[in-house]
Amino acid sequence: MVRRTVKQRGFTLVELVIVVVLVGIIGSIVAMQLGPTMRGYVAVGERAALSDQADTALRRIVTEVRAAVPNSLRLPRADCLELVPTIDGGRFRAGPDVTAGRSGDAYLDYDTPATAFDVMTRFTSAPAAGDLVVIGNQNPGDVYGKSNVSIIGAVADHSGADAWKGVHRLTVTPTRIPFGYQDGRFLVVPGGEQSVSYVCEGAKLEDGQGKGTLYRVTRELTEAASCPGTAGAAVLATKVASCAFIYSPNQGATQQSGFVQLQLTLADGGESVALTLGAHVSNVP
Repeated sequence: MVRRTVKQRGFTLVELVIVVVLVGIIGSIVAMQLGPTMRGYVAVGERAALSDQADTALRRIVTEVRAAVPNSLRLPRADCLELVPTIDGGRFRAGPDVTAGRSGDAYLDYDTPATAFDVMTRFTSAPAAGDLVVIGNQNPGDVYGKSNVSIIGAVADHSGADAWKGVHRLTVTPTRIPFGYQDGRFLVVPGGEQSVSYVCEGAKLEDGQGKGTLYRVTRELTEAASCPGTAGAAVLATKVASCAFIYSPNQGATQQSGFVQLQLTLADGGESVALTLGAHVSNVP
């Protein structure tokens, strides 16, 4: 029996080296062509994420600024903005009903502190015991010093034979109309969030990345104009490279509106976005 030997031939070392070199050249050409595109794609994604985070944070602040108690904004420092938030408001009865045969209504006046008053308008977000009532706030010292603030003890609805008294009745700690205030409005401040501060902490740029954090801090009303600590506070934005708040309480001919400007820069991976958002603030109590 004759055996046939099949001669097998593989790649020589020289051929392998040539293939490796060619593959390297082709890979380099492809990388040179696709590299900038891929880096651009990643950079666009990073900028979009930073922009979305910064825009969401600033719009959250503006929303609360516009709903804040008039004349309650204050700046303990450039990277810290404080305000007194509201959840609702309405009009109070400012005098007795003189219709014959009617009695038992509750109203506010300038002279005698009252422990209850009738509300002439409906609530959108009904207040609860522990919430605060603020009337006629002319400057930050009034509301933070609690000179025009009372605490709600109970909320009742008028109906049937008592409907002429108003829509609701609030039982409160003793309060009265501040002297000189004539508009008949009051605001309700949530008892659990009497004061809201936006605090930028550790804002700086290092190795292409923002190192700071923007916090939303809630606390009780305090007369001291100081930035609160941020331990346990809600985080609005991270990777903060710089942050500043600017507030002018009197803008315009009527001197009854303010303007707040919010500046926030976020940076990550060598990419950065800088957003500035402004809002008019009604300071008419």
